[in-house]
Amino acid sequence: METGIGISADLAPYLPLDHEPNVTDDARLNQLGYKQELSRSLSAIANFSVTFSIISVITGLTTMYSTGLTFGGPVTMVYGWPIVGVLTMIVGLAMAEICSAYPTSGGLYFWSARLCGNEWGPVVSWFTGCKEEENRGKKKGKKEKQPNILFLFLLSIVKSTVPVSQKMGLPSHTVENGSVLVDSGQSRLRELGYKQELKRDLSVFSNFAFSFSIISVLTGITTLYNTGLTFGGPISLVYGWFIAGGFTMFVGLSMAEICSSYPTSGGLYYWSARLAGRNWAPFASWLTGWFNIVGQWAVTTSVDFSLAQLIQVIILLSTGGKNGGGYEASKYVVIAFHGAILSMHAIINSLPISVLSFFGQLAAVWNLLGVVLLMILIPSVATERASAKFVFTHFNTDNGEGINSKVYIFVLGLLMSQYTLTGYDASAHMTEETKNADKNGPKGIISAIGISIIFGWGYLLGITFAVTDIPYLLSEDNDAGGYAIAEIFYLAFKNRYGSGVGGIICLGVIGIAIFFCGMSSVTSNSRMVYAFSRDGAMPLSSLWHKVNKQEVPINAVWLSAFISFCMALTSLGSLVAFQAMVSIATIGLYIAYALPIFFRVSLARKSFVPGPFNLGRYGVVVGWIAVLWVATISVLFSLPVAYPVTSETLNYTPVAVGGLLVITVSWWIVSARYWFTGPITNI
Repeated sequence: METGIGISADLAPYLPLDHEPNVTDDARLNQLGYKQELSRSLSAIANFSVTFSIISVITGLTTMYSTGLTFGGPVTMVYGWPIVGVLTMIVGLAMAEICSAYPTSGGLYFWSARLCGNEWGPVVSWFTGCKEEENRGKKKGKKEKQPNILFLFLLSIVKSTVPVSQKMGLPSHTVENGSVLVDSGQSRLRELGYKQELKRDLSVFSNFAFSFSIISVLTGITTLYNTGLTFGGPISLVYGWFIAGGFTMFVGLSMAEICSSYPTSGGLYYWSARLAGRNWAPFASWLTGWFNIVGQWAVTTSVDFSLAQLIQVIILLSTGGKNGGGYEASKYVVIAFHGAILSMHAIINSLPISVLSFFGQLAAVWNLLGVVLLMILIPSVATERASAKFVFTHFNTDNGEGINSKVYIFVLGLLMSQYTLTGYDASAHMTEETKNADKNGPKGIISAIGISIIFGWGYLLGITFAVTDIPYLLSEDNDAGGYAIAEIFYLAFKNRYGSGVGGIICLGVIGIAIFFCGMSSVTSNSRMVYAFSRDGAMPLSSLWHKVNKQEVPINAVWLSAFISFCMALTSLGSLVAFQAMVSIATIGLYIAYALPIFFRVSLARKSFVPGPFNLGRYGVVVGWIAVLWVATISVLFSLPVAYPVTSETLNYTPVAVGGLLVITVSWWIVSARYWFTGPITNI
């Protein structure tokens, strides 16, 4: 017997079934080929309690505590717990996704049968079932690994990267009840009025990877650790991270909800147009778009210039350090490094999206492993370590900037955390290249923020335990020229082994992470340029909107790299001017984040139609918290950072952001309002 698409019926038990939402549990079980025989009376809390009592932290920790003490002791137990916990959460998330598709008591062995298809289904199901039963028999000791879970995790990855229709030689579409459906993200894109021009080839992990590698805790924390040490020290670092992270999650949740409804590369500016209403749509779209695109240019400039400065420090330490006659590259050499890095990023971003996806995933893995390595290695190698009391209670008020108010100091210390936790709109800009983007785009945003918060805090703790003399680390007379983390790494290895080479290698690990961060920034930025040009908002829009044979917006890629290089040229004349320009990377970008959220909770409060991911009745509350947080940090980060205020110490952030606002609004009044009508459909 044949189904409507020509698949033999005897293959059905081994084909994954797509199913509509709101299908009852009994009906879903029937779809999988079983009738309801067990009593379905467990609540969510009852289901949770069964698993929670089997995990049983009291049982596991008590019976295996001696192992932890023997192998590593407190360091292994304290740091090993969150490491294993996070990686276990990744395994759990993969299993939860499969469980949602196949909710049967058979569990693991049934999943294996479904995920392996007709050829391998029976043997893999047999193997998984036998290993699961074997491990259950050995569970009491809690010493046996469960290879079947890893096997299922790998199978789920294969399933996500190779559609079943492709493996069966069928068209690459979703199969449901004998009919062929296109990708849900592509369908939604057509509903919004756009045709598919970019290659939709990114998985949910690839989408997440771009945002995660732009947030890049190794990049943000490393390059702004001096700011955190100066303003508040350990307390600002350790507790400020969670404050900024918590409110950032509110912003991310609101953005994810809107992204699920409007999964387009335009992202923020498109959302504003749809949410502001017909009368305000063009202006709202214009304002949001320019703040978003200039903010992204500033992010790319800041990240790549930070890498150029880190290379300068690595060369300095490698040649003897500042106190040993080391070579300190001039500002012209630094700008040359910056230009070379941008060129490499543009070349990589000119490659097909499948290759770029590989680099994006590699970047995410590198950031995760790099954080874990450094948070354990540095405090372990250091011969002198800070006490727990210092790390969790010391507040540094000796900032040398004439600021004595502890509240004021703490607020300024938040800049490091908030600067790091930005750039996650990349998941939205990559939605036209992401499979099932109305679901996977929001997942990318939220998971990138959440995982960054967890791993970032671990990195902060590990590094801060190696801090013993804050004034010396911040002094320009140390070997690293005042680059705090570089000095921490260098001293840790030099004091232990008599040579700082190990610390320099660790800085190389961070340098590669920053490189990946800049690469992903160019990717996100170019997609924003592509979408904004598609709607005619930029000069020479027809040029920047073009895609090549590999379906890559190559002109937009090189434009993004060129503008970022031009922005960095201001550093040759004045570092004050350069810092003013890149300050838009935080405040300007967050204003772009807040505008569509504000329209969603105000003008579109009743008319907004949520997508598959939504916050339900909490959407408005979460949205208002996000808007108020952005308004708060916009004011706080515009305050003076040193007294008395002079031309050299003035905080030019409000000047830069205000200047962008004036230019954007003036351009609108004088010209753009006569020809820019907002997003233009092309179907």
